[in-house]
Amino acid sequence: MSIKEFIRDYLSFTRKERIGILSLIALLFFVTFLPKFIQKNASESKSQIDTSWIALAENLKTTTEEENSFHQYDYSTNATKTELNNKLFFFDPNTISTDEWRKLNLRESTIKTIGNYLNKGGHFYKPEDLKKIYGLRINEFERLLPFIKIEPKIITENFSQASTEKVETKIYTTPTYFSIDINIADSTAFINLPGIGNKLATRIISFREKLGGFYSVEQIREVYALSDSTFQKIKQWLKIETETIKKIDINTASFDELKLHPYIRWSLANTIIAYRNQHGSFQNLEELKKIFSITDEVYIKISPYLMVK
Repeated sequence: MSIKEFIRDYLSFTRKERIGILSLIALLFFVTFLPKFIQKNASESKSQIDTSWIALAENLKTTTEEENSFHQYDYSTNATKTELNNKLFFFDPNTISTDEWRKLNLRESTIKTIGNYLNKGGHFYKPEDLKKIYGLRINEFERLLPFIKIEPKIITENFSQASTEKVETKIYTTPTYFSIDINIADSTAFINLPGIGNKLATRIISFREKLGGFYSVEQIREVYALSDSTFQKIKQWLKIETETIKKIDINTASFDELKLHPYIRWSLANTIIAYRNQHGSFQNLEELKKIFSITDEVYIKISPYLMVK
């Protein structure tokens, strides 16, 4: 077979065949390049979306920072509370100046509300009256409460009745609190302190009896359901003048006796008894530190209630 015959027989196409071949080539082209084209467009679109999202996030961050700048006094952390409490001082809300309110870290809007109240003839007769100021947050009031000292106000009212002049004098006083010895005070003495009711007074005395007496005013913090704000109110009136610590002899005390102490409980009592059974009687309290679970912190806490005979 000659070349011309080969070309005529195998490489010659009719018009319909040529159209089919061209269609097939076009289809192969789209199948090959169309996915890449679509992927490129999708990538560009995604990039635009991401850029828009980043811009939105930056805008939101700026807005948040501005809002935080406006609400500049946030008492949510203990560090901030400690820093603010260190700046506090005793004050009378009826006579304190605007600058002094600012030193107490109150917001301008709240200071303005207090000023308007006083300018219209308002008066704070007791510390709790300050809580009624619109816009004053509860945590702000609790932070300031222990430092509010209101001077008694004397009001003279003149009025005529049946052509007779009569003068009436009203004297408003703030409650007076007295220091108490927390090792001998009864429930009545505790109830007379601000923020302490029957339940808290009973819990304080019960905790004192279980401990065997207090060796530090700070131990009052540990009383169940006594908030830190209440402790801050009463702390200045608490003192220890009577040494009435009941001590436990760790060489003779039983497991049941040890476990009843709030600072020892079951696990530590079991450890002390086990060590005593294995090594014999304790020669001194310092020997307790040889027990792995008794750290320096634990030892300092429990040692005032223990002794060795």
